[in-house]
Amino acid sequence: MKRLRCDLPQRGIITQFNQKVPGVFQNFFLLAEIRSQLTTAQIDWTWCWLVTFALLVGLVAISYGTRPGVIARATTKEAVRQPLFLLLVVVSVGVLLLNAVLPFFTFEDEIKMLSECGLATLLIAGAFLAVWTAGTSITSEIEGKTAMTLLSKPIDRRQFLFGKFIGIVQSVIWMFVILTVAFSVLLYRGVGSDQREQSLDVAPFFQWVSVADVELPLPHPVRTAAIAQVLPGIALTFLQVCVLGAISVTVATRLPMVMNLVICFAVFVIGNLTEIIVNRSVAGEAAESVTFTARLISMVIPSLSAFNISSAVATGRIVPPEYLGYSLFYAVTYISAMLLLGFLLFEDRDLA
Repeated sequence: MKRLRCDLPQRGIITQFNQKVPGVFQNFFLLAEIRSQLTTAQIDWTWCWLVTFALLVGLVAISYGTRPGVIARATTKEAVRQPLFLLLVVVSVGVLLLNAVLPFFTFEDEIKMLSECGLATLLIAGAFLAVWTAGTSITSEIEGKTAMTLLSKPIDRRQFLFGKFIGIVQSVIWMFVILTVAFSVLLYRGVGSDQREQSLDVAPFFQWVSVADVELPLPHPVRTAAIAQVLPGIALTFLQVCVLGAISVTVATRLPMVMNLVICFAVFVIGNLTEIIVNRSVAGEAAESVTFTARLISMVIPSLSAFNISSAVATGRIVPPEYLGYSLFYAVTYISAMLLLGFLLFEDRDLA
C-alpha cells in the first residue's frame, strides 16, 4: 500500500499566507516549519498549556458567572443526556478498538495509521454532535415556541444564542475527553506492536524511576512520545469542530435541521478543498473567472484543511506551538464572525 507524503506538515494556513504576506510573517511561518523538525522534548509547550488552562477557566467563568452561562449549562446537560451522545461515544470507542486490533498492512507504519484514523474518528463524532445539538437545541426550541419562554426572562437573543454555542462547545469537550483517554490508551499499547513489526526492542509499559529513594513505575517515554505527537492534532480537530459548530448555530436560527446538516456537510467538504482551489488559482492554472470564484470561496468558507495534520503524522513530525497559536487565532476570528452573523439573523426572527 502506497502512501502520499507531504514535505511540510503545515500546508493549510501557512501555504496560503506565504503567498499573501511578506517579510516578518514569512519569517514567522518559516520558523514554525523549522521547529516542526524538532522532537517533543526540544519544544517548549508551556504557553500551550497556559492558554489551554486559561480557555478552560474562561469557559467555567462564563458558565457559572454570566446569564448566557445558564443557557450553556442547560444545553450541555441536554446534549450529554441525549441518547446520541452515548451512541457516538460507544461507536467511536468501538471504531478506535477496531483500528487498534485490525492490521493496516502499511509496512511498519501501523502507529501512524492508527493516529490518522483516530483523529478522523474524533472529527466525525464531534462534528456530528455539534451540528445535531445545534439543530435540536436551537431549531426545535424556535419551532416549538419554547424559546419565547426563555427570552421572556432577563435574557436577550444574543445571550441566548451565545449560551447555546458555549453549551455545544462544552458538550464536545466532554466527548473529546472520553475519546482522547481511550485513544491515548490504544496508542500507548500500539507502540509495542509497531516496534515488534519493525523487529525492534519492545519498550515496556512502565519504567522504574527512583524518586527520593523510592522506586516508582512511570510511563515509558517512548510510548508517551506517540501520544505527545498526536495531542496537537486533537487540539486542531477540536478547533475544526468548534468552527463547524459556530456555522451550525448560525444556520439553525433560520433553517431546519435537515438543511443545517446539508450546509455543514457542504462546508466541511469545500473547506477541506479550499487550499487546493486557492493554490491552483494562484499558480495561474485556472481561468480568470475561476480564480475570482476561488478567492471568493476562500474568503467565505473556512479553510478547514488548515486543521488537518495527517501529513505531519505520516512524516512523523511535530506540529509546533506557533502553528497551534495561529490556528487558534484563525478559529476564534471565524467563530466570532459567524456568531455576529447569527446575532443579526436571529435579531428579527419571528418567534411567535
